[in-house]
Amino acid sequence: MNIILNHRNEILDSEKDSLSVNELLKLKKFSFTRLIVKINGKLVKREFFDSASVKENDNVEIIHMISGG
Repeated sequence: MNIILNHRNEILDSEKDSLSVNELLKLKKFSFTRLIVKINGKLVKREFFDSASVKENDNVEIIHMISGG
């Protein structure tokens, strides 16, 4: 499956036609707990990470939220 992930073309090694956000995070080894995810410009709330799907040619942004001082 081909997607754009954080402004880069990515080829995902998956036999499925779509992946849930959680499956994508696991596949790409995103482990940080504070993440913002957008699919095609639409915010995906954390409670929908299991049901929101990423499909061929989707534009996905995964942003780590960091606080500091």
